[in-house]
Amino acid sequence: MSSVLTNGALFTALIATIAAQLLKVLLILITERRLALDRMLETGGMPSSHTAAVTALATALGLKFGWGSAQFAIAAVFGSIVMYDATGIRRAAGVQAELLNDLVEELGHLFDEGFQPQALKTLLGHTYPQVLVGALVGISTALIVAF
Repeated sequence: MSSVLTNGALFTALIATIAAQLLKVLLILITERRLALDRMLETGGMPSSHTAAVTALATALGLKFGWGSAQFAIAAVFGSIVMYDATGIRRAAGVQAELLNDLVEELGHLFDEGFQPQALKTLLGHTYPQVLVGALVGISTALIVAF
C-alpha cells in the first residue's frame, strides 16, 4: 500500500485532475460571476480533467522511464483513447441528450398527466479546445511536479 502512496506518476495524474477541476470552477466564477463548487465533481466542460490526468500520467512516465519506454507507450495509447472518446463518443452522447431534452420539452403535452421525465445530463464530452487545454494542464503539471 505504501508504494501506491509514493507513486509519483499516479500522484501527478491526481494533481492534474484536481487542477483541471479547480480551473472549471475558476472559469465559471470569472465568466458567470458565480461559485459553482458542484463542477468539481462533474464531467465535461473546460478544461478536460480526464485529458489532464492521462497527459500528466504519460508525461510523468516519459520523463521517468524515457520516451521510448513501454510505460510511456502504454500511457500514451491509453491517453489517446481517452481523448478520442471525450471528443467523439461522449460528445455525441451529450449532443443527443440535448436533442432528447428539447423533444421532451416540446412534446411534453403528449405525456400522461403527472409524468415528469428527468432531464438527461448534457455536459458529457468535450470540444477540441477543451481537450487541448486539458492536455496543456496535464503536461504542465507533470513538468512542475518533476522539476
